[in-house]
Amino acid sequence: MASVTVRNLPDETHRALRVRAALHGRSTEAEIRAILECAVRPEERIKLGSLLAEIGREAGGVDLEIERDRTPAEPMAFE
Repeated sequence: MASVTVRNLPDETHRALRVRAALHGRSTEAEIRAILECAVRPEERIKLGSLLAEIGREAGGVDLEIERDRTPAEPMAFE
């Protein structure tokens, strides 16, 4: 996973980040990650699976609503 260093961040900005993080119940670092994630990956983006399902419905009623198996995976045994 990548790492980023931000230099010359004004003290006032750092304080505001710490306050915002505390309000959200997370660390300053986690708050910065959340802010960056929201900035570069907006929620209104269309995800590929959703787009393909919509194309299938429009193309003839293909319903791709599949119930996901949520049982935990068993670890592999190497014996």
